[in-house]
Amino acid sequence: MRVTRRLLKPVVFIASLSPFLFDAGAAVMNRLGPHAYRVIIDDTGTWSLWFITLTLVLTPLRRLTSAHGLVRYRRMMGLFAFFYGAVHTLTYVVFDRFAGLDVPSDADASSTIGALTVSTVRDIWDKPFLAMGFVAFVLMVPLAGTSTSGMIRRLGGTTWRRLHRFIYVVAMASLLHHWWPLTDRFRVDRFGLLIGMSLLARAAWLRAPPSHVPRVPARQPVSPV
Repeated sequence: MRVTRRLLKPVVFIASLSPFLFDAGAAVMNRLGPHAYRVIIDDTGTWSLWFITLTLVLTPLRRLTSAHGLVRYRRMMGLFAFFYGAVHTLTYVVFDRFAGLDVPSDADASSTIGALTVSTVRDIWDKPFLAMGFVAFVLMVPLAGTSTSGMIRRLGGTTWRRLHRFIYVVAMASLLHHWWPLTDRFRVDRFGLLIGMSLLARAAWLRAPPSHVPRVPARQPVSPV
């Protein structure tokens, strides 16, 4: 079983990374069409939402099935949610906002960054669904940055759990970001159903002690002789 677990984790990692590798390879070979960046934006946004959903679903699924090994992949799913969200955001900023700037070729870096910031903020202000996506991404940054065992020790289990409850806000903001501009909303409704079921299950188990936070084993007291 130990060998199986060691082999399974790299398989899950490669499978989680494969959508990005597929799109990157297709873009390099010019197989994504004339608007390749749009395809990458759509795909990475959808995969980020998938991994956010999986992050929330794994704990209730583990409790329902007693498959305790599932919790080993929760941190990985959360980090992949952040990874795809970061690629999604960066692609939008570079290929949508930056590519559309009317900046002189001899402009310095500070002027270019200023113009890019103004253009991005205006676009977010004009399109509420972009604002929802921006909120989701900003909140994912501290969650990803505190996902290590060392940060759990530094923050303490209680503080860490409180901080990582923002994953619920991330999930709702990400759902709105995807749902708002769509005419056919079935693609997002299935995510909403899974996330809603996960939140209902967590509400039912609210009084149960959390088991998804890695804990440092306490020292065993020495019995007097």
